[in-house]
Amino acid sequence: MFSLMEIFRALADPSRLRIVQLLREMELSVGEIAQVLGQSQPRVSRHIKVLVDAGLALKRREGSSIFLTPAPSTVAVPLFNLLDSGADEVGDHWARADRARLAAVRADRAAAAERWFAANAGQWDKIRSLHVPEAEVEAAMSDLLGDDLGRLVDIGTGTGRILELLGPSAQQAIGIDRSPDMLRIARAKLDGAPYELQQGDINALQLAEGSADTITLHQVLHFLPEPASAIAECARLLGAGGILLIVDFASHEREELRREHAHARLGFSDEQIAGWLAAAGLSLSETRTLEGGELTIKLWRAERRSSTKVKAA
Repeated sequence: MFSLMEIFRALADPSRLRIVQLLREMELSVGEIAQVLGQSQPRVSRHIKVLVDAGLALKRREGSSIFLTPAPSTVAVPLFNLLDSGADEVGDHWARADRARLAAVRADRAAAAERWFAANAGQWDKIRSLHVPEAEVEAAMSDLLGDDLGRLVDIGTGTGRILELLGPSAQQAIGIDRSPDMLRIARAKLDGAPYELQQGDINALQLAEGSADTITLHQVLHFLPEPASAIAECARLLGAGGILLIVDFASHEREELRREHAHARLGFSDEQIAGWLAAAGLSLSETRTLEGGELTIKLWRAERRSSTKVKAA
């Protein structure tokens, strides 16, 4: 528990109050906060420690960077709402300057994402040309999942497209990717959307058992040397009645995808997927096949069986 004395002491400093207001706008790294405030990173780090210790901010590490978000505590949330309600009335020069610098941070993120994608778009375009249009894949995903996704976790979120597609149908949406470059693109693309982005490894996700209602694995499994382990980890996260949707390639023989694009697996058969799902305590409820290109797209929808134990993969 955090004392009210700690909270009000933390908010009594103008810089820390500015930081709280900034975090209400968007998730920011320590460096970005320093950029907006015009202060050194060591000084900003000291302010952040006070806010975290008071239960007003949460921090998480992503590669070499640390990102901050407002803490969702029962005490902090009403205080945040109070600050938000009076933000326009204050109208001081710091608030105006911070908003302008925050816009610059957003512009920097978008520019960095565009540069990275321009340098790497060729590989995505080449692979997309081998199968049916993404619009068909996305339509099939939406149809299989419906419009009440509960707590959604998109693993291997990449540029955040699946969050953009399915997030509006979820009560809560989290995107996870191990690539900081991809997460930078996703942040720029989803700027302003109420979705959480995390860096993480699919084989050891920092999420609680049973904390997800819907999990999506869109074009992720073929990059993994141990797909069974990843599916077992997804099963661990799913609550009773939860749904896992896997979208990937059917078995193929395009060996150049292994050499040139780091594909660990050349697609999957229905039997492989069904076996891994069963071992993880999941039931395959529906399979769809989307043909029309050199590569066939498969969608496997599975459900979490109740009162089952996951076998070691």
